[in-house]
Amino acid sequence: MDVTILARLQFAVTTIYHFFFVPLTLGLSVLVAIMETLYVRTNKDVYRKMTKFWGKLFIINFAMGVVTGIVQEFQFGMNWSEYSRFVGDIFGAPLAIEALAAFFLESTFLGIWIFGWDKLSKKQHASAMWLVAFASNLSALWILIANSFMQQPVGYVLNNGRAEMTDFFAVILNPNIWTQFPHVFISGLATGSFFILGISAYHLLRDKKFADMFTRSFQIAAAIGIIATIGVIMTGHSQAQHMVQTQPMKMAAAEALWESEDPAAMSLLTIGNEKERRDVFAIRIPSALSLLAYDQLTGEVRGINDLQAEYEQTYGPGDYVPPVAISYWSFRLMVGIGTLMLIAVGYALLLAMGEQLEEKPRFMKAFVWFIPLPFIAISSGWILTEVGRFPWIVFGLMKIDGATSPNVTPGMLLTTLIGFTLVYGVLMVADIYLLLKYAKNPEFTDIVEMESSAAPAVSIVGE
Repeated sequence: MDVTILARLQFAVTTIYHFFFVPLTLGLSVLVAIMETLYVRTNKDVYRKMTKFWGKLFIINFAMGVVTGIVQEFQFGMNWSEYSRFVGDIFGAPLAIEALAAFFLESTFLGIWIFGWDKLSKKQHASAMWLVAFASNLSALWILIANSFMQQPVGYVLNNGRAEMTDFFAVILNPNIWTQFPHVFISGLATGSFFILGISAYHLLRDKKFADMFTRSFQIAAAIGIIATIGVIMTGHSQAQHMVQTQPMKMAAAEALWESEDPAAMSLLTIGNEKERRDVFAIRIPSALSLLAYDQLTGEVRGINDLQAEYEQTYGPGDYVPPVAISYWSFRLMVGIGTLMLIAVGYALLLAMGEQLEEKPRFMKAFVWFIPLPFIAISSGWILTEVGRFPWIVFGLMKIDGATSPNVTPGMLLTTLIGFTLVYGVLMVADIYLLLKYAKNPEFTDIVEMESSAAPAVSIVGE
């Protein structure tokens, strides 16, 4: 098997595994901070219990996220050494800042939050959680700054076959980051909201012992969730418009648009022949793609065939068309699930406002199964983002072919791919087991308090 394909598969496996934990960390940290702020302002014990219960689940998820994220850093040097050599002068800066200025801040204040329940004032303790939430999302920002250079290179010069940074502020203020980071941040809030909605629904159906706690949790998550889901749609729209300008081939592949159109129709369903680059069957909405791209019913959206010819003139001979089927269906999976989430959380908000949660058992049961929806939508979005950039690893500058290490063999990559898949599978099972174990038992709430000694800290991560 080809080295590049195996290296891509390995990085895809580790990245998707890792990113299952990231959005929940981003969103749940903010939601826990909001709950603790309500406790500080109202002094109601129910908010303290909510903070500890959801904070406990946040800690489990955070620990797994750290473990699965470390491997990716090593892959840059081991599997993708040519890529690292080419872009390391630029890529290394935001990654280093992320570790020093964000991750250390996040982990430090999380430790203060875990052990500081009886040592800090209420306001100080809540401030520690807000700093955890800030640092978590700051960490994501620096990672996305690095990724944005791969999507839209800025602030560099090519020198001796390497991209070297010439303008640090151009790199960190990359136009791509202004659409990418808000989308990721708000997606995290939506993920955390659906996580809380599902677990709260489970307990509200199960018994009445913790009804007040989980009713309030459901209400908060529904309110934040509707705002976040609408925000995800709006920021996704901005991303699509930015994509039309900077990576038009990705948009053309996401819509299976073979020929340029003005006005351009949006595909509802397309079955295409990728080899011949034509439709076999298609249902399209006239002018809708132009409306998406330009907020008006006219405007040219360039097609795959025209862009292929243009890229051949600009970059030389080669195939510049990404896998259309993967791009097309990942885009529709993301949009379809996003629409379902909006309907679900909108109805959840109506129920929460009317305080009729227990009167709708079928819907509440459904919300337990809705927990995976944002994870699937986010993973689909990232697949489109990365696969749709093919054949570039850094758009317009470096192709994926030739970016791997010359010292790795197919056997090495296949062995480690199988190993990582198995190990990460075990970690995923362990994470789900821990989350289920503690999510089903609100009686374990006080395990987070850790007032007497450091021993409970070991049990919460290690059990």
